Amino acid sequence: MKQLRDFEAYHTFLLGKPQSVTRLHSPITSVQSPDEIKEEPKEIHIKQESIQAFPVIVSVRSEKEDSLLHETVKEEDSDGTEAENSSDTDDSADWTPTESPTPQTYNEQAPAHGNNVREDGGPDKRHECSHCGKRFSSRSHLRVHTRIHTGEKPFSCSVCGKGFSRNSCLVAHVRTHTGEKPFRCTLCPLSFAENSNLNQHIRTHIGEKPFRCQECAKGFARRHALKVHIMTHTGEKPYRCPDCDKAFACRTVLKRHIMSHKGEKPFRCTLCPVRCSVKGGLKIHMRTHTGEKPFKCDVCAKTFLRNGHLIRHARIHTGEKPFKCFLCAKSFSANSTLNKHMKIHTGEKPFRCDVCAKSFSENFSLKIHMRTHTGEKPFRCNVCAKSFSENGSLKIHMRIHTGEKPFMCDVCSKSFSENSHLMKHMRNHTGEKPFRCHVCALSFAENSNLKKHMRIHTGEEPFRCNVCAKSFSGNSTLKKHMKIHTGEKPFMCDVCARSFSANSTLKKHMKIHTGEKPFRCDVCAKGFSENDSLKIHMRIHTGEKPFRCNVCAKSFSENGHLKIHMRIHTGEKPFSCDVCPMSFSQKIHLKKHMRSHTGKAPFSCTDTGICM
Repeated sequence: MKQLRDFEAYHTFLLGKPQSVTRLHSPITSVQSPDEIKEEPKEIHIKQESIQAFPVIVSVRSEKEDSLLHETVKEEDSDGTEAENSSDTDDSADWTPTESPTPQTYNEQAPAHGNNVREDGGPDKRHECSHCGKRFSSRSHLRVHTRIHTGEKPFSCSVCGKGFSRNSCLVAHVRTHTGEKPFRCTLCPLSFAENSNLNQHIRTHIGEKPFRCQECAKGFARRHALKVHIMTHTGEKPYRCPDCDKAFACRTVLKRHIMSHKGEKPFRCTLCPVRCSVKGGLKIHMRTHTGEKPFKCDVCAKTFLRNGHLIRHARIHTGEKPFKCFLCAKSFSANSTLNKHMKIHTGEKPFRCDVCAKSFSENFSLKIHMRTHTGEKPFRCNVCAKSFSENGSLKIHMRIHTGEKPFMCDVCSKSFSENSHLMKHMRNHTGEKPFRCHVCALSFAENSNLKKHMRIHTGEEPFRCNVCAKSFSGNSTLKKHMKIHTGEKPFMCDVCARSFSANSTLKKHMKIHTGEKPFRCDVCAKGFSENDSLKIHMRIHTGEKPFRCNVCAKSFSENGHLKIHMRIHTGEKPFSCDVCPMSFSQKIHLKKHMRSHTGKAPFSCTDTGICM
């Protein structure tokens, strides 16, 4: 009896007035003696009429227990103060108070643990949102949800004034100002401001990806990441920029995009002038100063600044290409590469050079192009001090010093320093010539060769010698020509010590000593040391004359013959005699003429010794 009186005194202290007492499981009409209470354990629940400061339900399980047990029920998740002074959280209307403080008896069953029926007899989720129809188990949960529709944010940060719909969100936000990170990972030194972020981080250690896409079975560590991924299948982009009407699948990406319009970059690097629009971007940038690359490939041990770069790199090993073009069915390992590819179909080139009006599909390509105007070459070789406008060009150049040739042919095991060189080489084995001239139907293995060939038809000779003003269709041809003026012949024959201005000419010359003629005509069995010579010879059998004069329509089997013929129309005589003022249209004519000055006969009879 003393314990019951103490209990009522405790409750009066909490509420300021006596409350209705319900005795469950043992209906009685009078107060029992302490002996009776000891024999029959009771459970007493107190329901308050109006609680302003303490939403409390007190349970007394039995007098065998040494103290009262108190259970505090928080009406809102992590928002304990939100329900204060609110009549919509008062459940006293569900209870019938007594007229006197005398304990009364009610035939009401206590809810079983885990039952889906509340104490008031209603279902678990009986509170429905009038906006979207979503249901909740309590009024307070419904009220917090309604703020999504109303935009109400009653909890404001005293530092920056930012508003929040929940007190728990405000508490987490304040840690961004204080720098407090109370949740520490036990597997690595990282700490987090929120427990949920720690739980997500732990999955990076254990590899857990509980959220799986039903479309492609891809797993994700976070539910939000799965939601964003699903939009790649549905094509949904619900977040639209108010300035340029561009749409995005993720709100955070939209926020970053909006900063590009404002030019806002609030996060500044302490080591260099770089500024970033988001804090995460600054963190990644700082790794360029520290050299930190925390993401390591399990296959080749290569490390990366960003996890996204590691994921993209891993597809090299797996061969995965999840991004497919819906127009040509070509697949790509990165979404950014797909976006670039799509501009081939659309022809979109939104980035234009202010100097020469050339357009580009990517802003990055425009930046590189601008260096051709400015002459900027920021990437310098630390071995020979040569500079480059692109970092990729520097990396390729470094292989000259290191001798690295990582790209190997599967057919002949020949290695190359560049992947593009390997691809060109492979066409020697396959015979593929994907670049076709639309004028004469000739095909080429390389696009650069097609461009050079097209100048035959157009007559374009953009490369001009600054010594004699002679023009050429190819830069390589101009370089060879310049050696005529400089007299440079760096390529020497090991057999006869003869020197040549071009390595290709030396290779041809070497076949004179070896007698090698690997290219043989299928018609007359004549052998040639060069494939080009065989091609020209074959036109004797086919009668093909692909080089046509645009003045008189005469055709020739060789381009050189066409050039000589064109001098008839132009009157050009580029070969001049050093002794007299005479000039000639062909070099052979100049040689014949020179004999008139020297008196030298080029041919002599071996039998008579007479010169002719």
